[in-house]
Amino acid sequence: MTRSFGKTIDWLLFAALLPILGAGLITMKSFSPDPSSAELFFNKQIIWVLISFVLFFSLAHLDFRFLKRTDLLVALFFISCAMLLILLVSGHTVRGSASWFSFGSFSFQPADAAKLVLILILAKYFSRRHVEIRAAKHILISGLYAFLPLVLIFFQPDFGSAAIIFLIWLGVAIVAGISKKHLLVMFLIGALLFGGLWSFVFKDSQKDRIRTFLNPLTDVHNSGWNAYQSMIAVGSGQILGKGVGFGTQSRLKFLPEYQTDFIFAAFAEEWGFGGVVLLLILYGVVIWRILASTLVGSGNFEIFFGVGLSIFLMSHIIINIGMNMGLLPITGIPLPFISYGGSHLVIEFAALGILASMRNYSRATHSDDTQKEFIGLEKNT
Repeated sequence: MTRSFGKTIDWLLFAALLPILGAGLITMKSFSPDPSSAELFFNKQIIWVLISFVLFFSLAHLDFRFLKRTDLLVALFFISCAMLLILLVSGHTVRGSASWFSFGSFSFQPADAAKLVLILILAKYFSRRHVEIRAAKHILISGLYAFLPLVLIFFQPDFGSAAIIFLIWLGVAIVAGISKKHLLVMFLIGALLFGGLWSFVFKDSQKDRIRTFLNPLTDVHNSGWNAYQSMIAVGSGQILGKGVGFGTQSRLKFLPEYQTDFIFAAFAEEWGFGGVVLLLILYGVVIWRILASTLVGSGNFEIFFGVGLSIFLMSHIIINIGMNMGLLPITGIPLPFISYGGSHLVIEFAALGILASMRNYSRATHSDDTQKEFIGLEKNT
């Protein structure tokens, strides 16, 4: 039972995204002490927004069910892992992390695509194993899907994206019904392994790097400088902010990477607590509409995809805002739909386009397929 093209779009979700995108564009254009740089960021981001819109509406119009094909998902998984592996050898290094392929003025971060591919392959895997989901082997097999990209991303090093890969797997696995006892055993083994490495393997210099990563403020004048300036920017915004274009931390160049990693701090300084609350409400609407669309999906695949997408976005939001406020380590994670850059923006809208495509089909139409997913009659993986 297909719907007309316009009805596949959740217009409330789309309307909530527009002011979020606008907040990012205003930040890029107004906060830079260098007008030419601000104009460059603004113009490039406008292009990426338009490309993302085209991709979103195009995918919303397609029949998403081709993404449930095992051969396609396996191919996408190995392609994404291969790209991450190539990065370790020949990737473009930015701020000490080889996370980008650089093609002149265009750069691409494969870790963003790997997150979306992981959501799809986990949705496929768990949707076929509902009855036997508490078997320990499903932790190992599904964990392997997450482990491969996680390790490749971790050694770039990109600790933030590696953490999000883990959170996507953990969240989808819990919703799928994996045994909590098995998860607890796995975490205990991981804790013991880390404890052994800390006590007998890591050198003092490596321990210092980990301590500084976990608490940048222990070295305010060096590695903790960015976090310290970000906290000052957030706090100086107070209730109503300093006004657009009057953020001293960004305009005087105290706040680094204001258009990407620390865009939340720049926004909070200009818009204050009131602007931050409004931004979080808009993010809440986006997550709510994703979960609402998930509940009308035609089967388990759609449910797990929506859950994975929600965790993907919430993890980015929480980690980015947390590091801007000095509550979490600095990881370089972008703030969804706001931070400058095309890779993450295109992937975010591609995922939302796939979600919109799922609205083409009602649950009742595919009840037979849904029943097969639940009782595990289909053996293809």
